[in-house]
Amino acid sequence: MAGADVGGDSGGRGKHKKKHAKRRMNIRIDMTPMVDVAFLLLTFFMLTTVMRKQQTMEINLPPNNITKVDIAQSNLMTIFVDDNNNIFYSEGSEKTTTKIDFSALLNFFKSHAQQNSKLVILLKFDRKSKYHMMVDVIDQLNVAELNRFSIAPLTDADKTALAKAI
Repeated sequence: MAGADVGGDSGGRGKHKKKHAKRRMNIRIDMTPMVDVAFLLLTFFMLTTVMRKQQTMEINLPPNNITKVDIAQSNLMTIFVDDNNNIFYSEGSEKTTTKIDFSALLNFFKSHAQQNSKLVILLKFDRKSKYHMMVDVIDQLNVAELNRFSIAPLTDADKTALAKAI
């Protein structure tokens, strides 16, 4: 651990002996235990740390904002999520919106995917809605194997239409 080398005295001092300066003690600190503890902590943190890949979602964006894609109204479904995380939908060019529960969303998507293989979903989220709600709705779309969807913000006109639907 630690030690000190103390030099021995050669004998008694007489009257005629010269006074010697005090001898310095050599102090030696053993660093082995500290290195052992450092490596123990290092291996502990290396073995207990979880290494996982980041969960990411691939999003294909259009090359520019001017690009317009024409979609038949019969192939379009719009999903609205308001600031209270209520979910509504409208199909095609219908102006009426219908409320749907989140638990019924997966079966709803699956049944519509079977009816129309060219179905495109437009997701409109209120800026005040929770982020996890957007992720959950997109997860339901992926489980239902509906890969063609777009995300847009909820407009003021959409908010007034949703207020009438409630």
